[in-house]
Amino acid sequence: MPDNVKQQLENVSDVVWELPRTYKASMRVPGRIYATEDLLEGMESGVLDQTATVAMLPGIQEYSFCLPDAHWGYGFPIGGAAAVDAEEGVISPGGIGFDINCGMRLLRTDLTMQDVEPYLDSLMDALYKQIPAGLGRGALLKVSRQDFKQILEQGAEWCIQQGYGWDEDLDRTEEGGCMPGADAKAVSTQAVERGLAQVGTLGSGNHYLEIQRLTKDNTEDKEIAPRLGLDRDDQIVVMFHCGSRGFGHQVASDYLESFVKNGNQGGTDLGKEMTYAPIHSKQGRSYYAAMACAVNMAFANRQMIAHRVRQVFGEVFGRSPADLGLRQIYDVCHNTAKFEKHNLNNRSKDLLVHRKGATRAFGPGHPELPDVYRDTGQPVIIGGSMETGSYLLTGTQQGGQTFFTTAHGSGRTMSRRKAKKKFHGDQLLKEMNREGIHVRSASKSSLAEEAGGAYKSVDEVVNATEQAGLSHKIARFTPVGCMKG
Repeated sequence: MPDNVKQQLENVSDVVWELPRTYKASMRVPGRIYATEDLLEGMESGVLDQTATVAMLPGIQEYSFCLPDAHWGYGFPIGGAAAVDAEEGVISPGGIGFDINCGMRLLRTDLTMQDVEPYLDSLMDALYKQIPAGLGRGALLKVSRQDFKQILEQGAEWCIQQGYGWDEDLDRTEEGGCMPGADAKAVSTQAVERGLAQVGTLGSGNHYLEIQRLTKDNTEDKEIAPRLGLDRDDQIVVMFHCGSRGFGHQVASDYLESFVKNGNQGGTDLGKEMTYAPIHSKQGRSYYAAMACAVNMAFANRQMIAHRVRQVFGEVFGRSPADLGLRQIYDVCHNTAKFEKHNLNNRSKDLLVHRKGATRAFGPGHPELPDVYRDTGQPVIIGGSMETGSYLLTGTQQGGQTFFTTAHGSGRTMSRRKAKKKFHGDQLLKEMNREGIHVRSASKSSLAEEAGGAYKSVDEVVNATEQAGLSHKIARFTPVGCMKG
């Protein structure tokens, strides 16, 4: 970040910086950047420009937020958040993203590394064969258009009703696996056609599935970890990252085009990428209903993948998934806008919280948490690069400072195009094999795009979120098997 840009920030604490309203004309609130000095130094100045632009949204409350993993995005920075007044504010597709409800799911097992090591190749082969990854591979679930529309309105609950999972999975999924307000009539025929063949697909890009291990040394909170299901040394877990695929992309594209066509750009200061509509306008309500459909499609997508993971482990070990302890810890969303109640100036206020490349992180005691996590706080999953590791955290009561929003991953430091020029898939494959990571990938170029060197340090991102009080570290996982599209 150029010094002349950095000098305009006011240092609030070691990991909090304020972008004053004087940074750009038309800012309604200041910006808040959560980062260590090193992370701040690595941010593009464009991230601050986008944070300032978000601060111009009508109805925005308190601050425009920029989290430690933030990097340049479409509209909002990826790693950005904003809460707007639920009655007088606006909704912006650029504040949600194209991969609506791109998210993370974490499953625990009763297995240890000693149990799994002899079967790792068999597990990775079977997972890669049975879970479609990459562009163009067909879905796990063949559904009619009518069934698909039910999925859009019912989410993961539809899958559970069909026998693809366990009832307890819903308690361990954000929003109970179904976002309210979804209406399939708000979705275009083109979006439905794109989504029909994508329920139960991992996708490509930064989407992945990993078998990971947790050692005693990497268990940060030994009191809370067992309450979340992390109860043995060298424990094996399964983590995966995917979203609403082409369906969500089409929903975003349809409404961006519609908003621009109908003049809802909000003036030249904001521009096309920050196009918005009043929340309670006809367009605003329609987009929200379609976005909720994409959220639910993503929940169903991850539910189907979790079901197939259980099947694969059961087949390889010759035991039932329940006997192997393959229970869900949690499923978290990124890329959403949600109606939530928050305390503002000592009063409860209804807000619409946009989280773009950011994770909801309710603290202990929050009334919207399920009973199983009411005392611990919401589980938060922060994925790192495929060469490093990932974290499980929990929300904190101090998280109210960002409307209970925290980081979602390690965050890119370079584009996929630059990564492919700098890194080589063949070399990465050899290095990961030497590190004991069993890799299955649709292409070597996709490995190069997601090289560890193309991302920030997940450890530094997580440490910054904890230091700021946004979330609390529970455990750090390291990959032993990695599947990519």
